[in-house]
Amino acid sequence: MAYENVSVSTRDGTCPVHVFTADTATPSPAIVFYMDAGGIRPAVSDMAQRLANAGYVVLLPDLFYRYGSYGPFDPVEVFKGDVRAILGPLMVTTGNAKAAEDTEALLAYIDTRTDVEPERIGAVGFCMGGGMAITAAGQYPDRFAAVASFHGGNLATDAPDSPHLSAPRLKAELYIAAADADGSYPSSMAQRFEDALKQAGVRYVAETYTGAAHGWMKPDFPVYDQEAAERGWSTMIEFFDRTLKGPV
Repeated sequence: MAYENVSVSTRDGTCPVHVFTADTATPSPAIVFYMDAGGIRPAVSDMAQRLANAGYVVLLPDLFYRYGSYGPFDPVEVFKGDVRAILGPLMVTTGNAKAAEDTEALLAYIDTRTDVEPERIGAVGFCMGGGMAITAAGQYPDRFAAVASFHGGNLATDAPDSPHLSAPRLKAELYIAAADADGSYPSSMAQRFEDALKQAGVRYVAETYTGAAHGWMKPDFPVYDQEAAERGWSTMIEFFDRTLKGPV
């Protein structure tokens, strides 16, 4: 295992990027990990390393870099207080469009690494990161082969950068994992999102994790569900192995 903390120049400044790798003798596919609203913290880094251990070079950018220094936050404590007051000022510094813009610089950085297979790149996003990953793949359709979203919220809204609007540009295959009771992704929104994917001919699988709540994959969230999370991990790694390591 190896870890690097690098700085990537974007249009708006310098984005810290945490890079996680496994011990492999040959170049590996890269996966961009789009964080949740809790930002960079030990639990998220552990998740990125776990994904890297499956044979990937994983980039975890700190998308709150425009805000400046913060945290790390303890989600258990955050959810006890006023979540909007604590995380809102950070969240307004980014979004789907901004994350897609930052991805330009992340892809340029990936192209400098000799340990990466640049032909097929993946993306995974959690909570707000789910929409970011989908939007980025739509912005750079020739670079992303696979995108996974776990408990991604607001995937089909009236916002100009709503992820469902990226559907006509997507070439990546999608895996969408939703909680069955998620106010940020109700069934009507899921239907609108999937209708957009179907109309655009996007290859995708959408699954609902019954009994899981928004954020169930994050081990430091109060709603963490170990059984559902392990199912998610198994499905995610199988998905990326097939789409990024399998035959073209």
